[in-house]
Order: sequence, then structure tokens, then C-alpha cells
Amino acid sequence: MSQDIATIMLPLFVPGDRPERFGKAQAAGPDAVILDLEDAVAPQSKAGARAGLADAIAAMPPHVPLLVRINAAGTDWHRDDLAAMRDLPLCAILLPKAEAPQDVLRVAEVTGKPVIALVESALGLHRAEALAEAAMRLAFGSIDYAADLAMGHTRESLLMARARLVLASRLAGRPAPIDGVTTAIRDAQAMATDCAHAVEMGFGGKLLIHPAQVAPARAGFAPTAAELDWAGRVLAAAASGDAALTVEGAMVDAPVIARARQIRQRAGQEDA
Repeated sequence: MSQDIATIMLPLFVPGDRPERFGKAQAAGPDAVILDLEDAVAPQSKAGARAGLADAIAAMPPHVPLLVRINAAGTDWHRDDLAAMRDLPLCAILLPKAEAPQDVLRVAEVTGKPVIALVESALGLHRAEALAEAAMRLAFGSIDYAADLAMGHTRESLLMARARLVLASRLAGRPAPIDGVTTAIRDAQAMATDCAHAVEMGFGGKLLIHPAQVAPARAGFAPTAAELDWAGRVLAAAASGDAALTVEGAMVDAPVIARARQIRQRAGQEDA
């Protein structure tokens, strides 16, 4: 399936050994579905889950892009996962525990698919710039990262890691990275505010773990009415042709205009 992975904002995980859930995941309205062969599948079930993917995917409607999270490099299942991915209609491979750029490049070479590198450890973050160069996009495995550093899974504790991934992606010319999961499955307010924080940090999406998270996540990534109003007034002022521009008493220059356009684009509105 052909899909620009830069446009994927809200991909939803579904266990790779639960094909009866694949269609439900698609119907929830995510931007993509991630069929998970890693954490969601017990070791004794991994081979069967992998073997059943081709038939399960063939039975799915083609309108929602599909990814597979394979098992990490160095695990007992990684090599067989790579071989099985070659002929599947996937838009990308999600590589967990990404720490070595050469592993990312090998996954892309063997599978023939773009790779999203999931950064989940101190070493992975240390090599964020090199991983961003090797992968087509980065994603943040924030829970595993926090566990690796024995730190809290809070906005404050993860601030540096999030900023580093956004910066590494920008320096490599990659799409904005995808933020980690929110564990509260049915707390719509927590989901929306986490997504708003991700936008504030410069992320371009968020990993989801339950269909109930899709709607509040989309709301969290959408600009507020106040932001859209401000952006509209900035762009209207810019279109006036005046040399000295102000909105709400603040100077309007090229970076401010660029920010206004970004807000409009997030809302799916035409550039002014």
C-alpha cells in the first residue's frame, strides 16, 4: 500500500495475533493501523501471529494504511519477521528498541519498506540524530524510555527527550516525530491535553493503543478556536501589504506569519 508516512498523525496499535480486532481498529478512524508483533504478542504466539498476517491483511479493506511493529534487532524473532514483511502491502515498518542506524538500514533493505525508528532507550536517544538520518521518521517509546532511565513518565521528566527527537528530526529533514502513548485508555481529557502538549513540543503525531483514544487525540491535535482566530488576523494583516504590521499590539514578521500558516494547515485550511 502506497502512503506517505509523513502524513500519518494518529496510528493505532492492535495485537498481531488478534485478527478479529484488525477491522475494528480500522473502523475507529485512525490514520494508520500498526499490527504489533512485539510487546502485544506473547513469545509462544509470535510465530503464529507472523504466519497469519498475510491472510488477515488480505481480508481487510485497503483504505487504511498498515504498518507492522516487528521484533527488535537481536531478538530470536527479528530475522523471520524481516523475511515475512517483504511481500506484505505495508506503508512502513516500525522498528522497536532502535539504537543502531545500521539496524534501521538493514530493515529497509531486506523488507523494501520505509522504516519508522522507535526510540525507547538512553542509547537510542543518544544516537537520535544518526537514527533520524537512517530512518524515514522517528517515534518515541516514552514508557520504555522512562523505565530504562528509572525515571517518572511525566511531561517534566520527558521534556529533554521529546525536544531532542524533534530537533533530530528537523536536522535530518524528516517529518516531525510521533509521540509516545497515553496509558489512560478512556480519559478523553488526558488524551486531548497530552496531544496538545505534543503539538506544543513540535511532534507531528501520537501512538494510540485503543480505539477510544482516536477522537480525543484528533481533537487535541486540532488548533483551538482562539488559535485559528489569531492566525486568521495575522494572515489578513500580512495580506494588507502594510510595511509595519501588528496584531494585538505585537509585531508581525516572517516567523509569526509562518506560525499562523502552520496553525491553518493543522486545521486543514487553505494557506492565506
